[in-house]
Formats: sequence, C-alpha cells, structure tokens
Amino acid sequence: MQNIDVMLEPVRALLQQVGAFMPRLALAMGVLLLGWLVAKAFRFSVVKALRALNFHVLTERAGIDGFLQQGGTEKDTTDLFGWIAYALVILASLIIAFNSLGLTQVTDLLGRVLLFVPRLLVALLVVVFGSYFARFAGQAVSSYCRAAKISDGDLLGRVMQYGVMVFVVLLAVDHLDIGGGLIQQTFLILLGGIVIALALAFGIGGRDRAAALIERWFPRDRGDRLP
Repeated sequence: MQNIDVMLEPVRALLQQVGAFMPRLALAMGVLLLGWLVAKAFRFSVVKALRALNFHVLTERAGIDGFLQQGGTEKDTTDLFGWIAYALVILASLIIAFNSLGLTQVTDLLGRVLLFVPRLLVALLVVVFGSYFARFAGQAVSSYCRAAKISDGDLLGRVMQYGVMVFVVLLAVDHLDIGGGLIQQTFLILLGGIVIALALAFGIGGRDRAAALIERWFPRDRGDRLP
C-alpha cells in the first residue's frame, strides 16, 4: 500500500497544481474575452468620433489616404487609428491576463509594447498634420510663383513640399526614439551627402544652366543689363 501511495503522490501533486491553475486560467480567459469586446467597442467609438470631426477629410487632403491606398489597402488613416486603439485595449487585456497567470516576463514585454503605442499615435498625428502643412506650403509657393510670373513654379512648390515632409518625418522618428538617434543621424548624413553631391555636380558642370534658370526665374530688366 505504501508503494502505491508513493507512486500516486506525484499524480496528486500534479492534480493539485492543475486545480489551483484552472481558476486563474478561467479568469485570464474571461479577461481576454471582456477585453476583446471592449476593444471592438473602443475601435468603433474612435472611428466614429474621428469621422464626426472630419479627420478623414484632413488625411485625404494631406495625401496620407492616397498613400495607403497605393499600398493595396482599402482602409484610410481613420481606420488605422481605430485599429491602433483596438490593439491598445488588447495589449492591456493581455497584460492583465498574463499577470493573473504569474507570467511576469511576458507582462514586462507587453508593458514595453503598450508604452510604445502612445508614441506611435503621436508620431502618426505629426505625420498627418505635417503632411497637410507640407502640401499647403507647396501649393502656396506654386501660387506665388505663378502670380510673380516665375517659371517652374510647380517644381519649386514640390521642392518646398518635400523639404517640409523630410522635416516632419524626422520629427516623427525622433519622437518614436528608435535606435537612440541613429536613424536620424544616418538620414541626415545621407541627405547632406546628396545635397553636397548635387551642389558640386550642378556647380561644376551646370553653371550655364544655373545662370539660365536664374535668368528665367528672376528676369532682369533690359535697362539693368550690360550693353
């Protein structure tokens, strides 16, 4: 009989552990189910609120929606914000569920991801409003050039728009704090190299072209020209 008790002791210990674990597992599953329902409701509320504020009109005019649709998706930026809000609630539910199961390492990892999501939202807002301002600035430069009868106004407007967008993207990446500033420094080095290369190429081999462009953009009066 003692031999049977000794053999059954590990089984009893296992059953006790399973019995103690099952309530926590049931609680975790309930938290996940409730979190999934709350996440769907929260996503619906965020999308409806943004559309009521005409946020989709802003993103469409900024060109963000067109950029997303070129990637093959039918969703717009408002739907993207809704999915991010959905993921935020799901992450919070997963943290609570895994914490109830005692999986602290998983909860620490999910906590870091959860802290990254608000930064991502702010970075997307910076890109949206920055894109709208960049397009507005480019159109303003083009309109001014047409009013001042400066040729290549569309080209100058695009240069202005792309320049503002570069600054906006750098702000967004800096807010995400990815790579400890390595991405920003690398991008600035590449941008500086491209600018220097273009300046040298244009200055050495295109002096006549540069003079022609300046003359075409800002023509001098005949009285100011040398005889």
